[in-house]
Amino acid sequence: MNTFINKLEEGIISLLLASMTLLVFVEVVFRFGFNVGIHWAQELTLLLSGWMVMFGVSYGIKVGSHIGVDALVKLFPGNVRRVVSIVAVVLCLIYCGLFLVGSWAYLGKLKSIGIHLEDIPVPKWMANSILFVGLVMMVVRLLDLLWAIVQGRAEGFKLLDEAKESMYLAQKEGTALDGDDE
Repeated sequence: MNTFINKLEEGIISLLLASMTLLVFVEVVFRFGFNVGIHWAQELTLLLSGWMVMFGVSYGIKVGSHIGVDALVKLFPGNVRRVVSIVAVVLCLIYCGLFLVGSWAYLGKLKSIGIHLEDIPVPKWMANSILFVGLVMMVVRLLDLLWAIVQGRAEGFKLLDEAKESMYLAQKEGTALDGDDE
């Protein structure tokens, strides 16, 4: 089931990116090639990018693609790192909780007022519902991470280590250059 959800999430992110790219390409061709435009393209592109970002943030927590500053935390012994990680995840959950409440209120106001998008005949609350959906997905990922830390399956956030990756790429490039001399 977890693999299905991951594949579904990856598929949705890919579909959003492909749709957004195709829409912008078609809009540019129409505008500069035929001197006409698609009046709703910009609004839809902004919505697609917003949806992609919210799905991407949640997915980034899962796969560890977020950048973090953990140099100080790495200096602590394992038990202290675990406590600091738990506190960090709880603070992230509180942050998400505040935004969940705010997004729910915002979407409720939009629905009660009955505002529609400017260029697309869709209620604005439906188009912006990714605020709430994306935050729920983040909360689920953070709760999963918190449980993994408590059980000892994770030490903290999986963070992208750019320095380590850069050193790997530099060594790989150096090896490739050394092989070219022969």
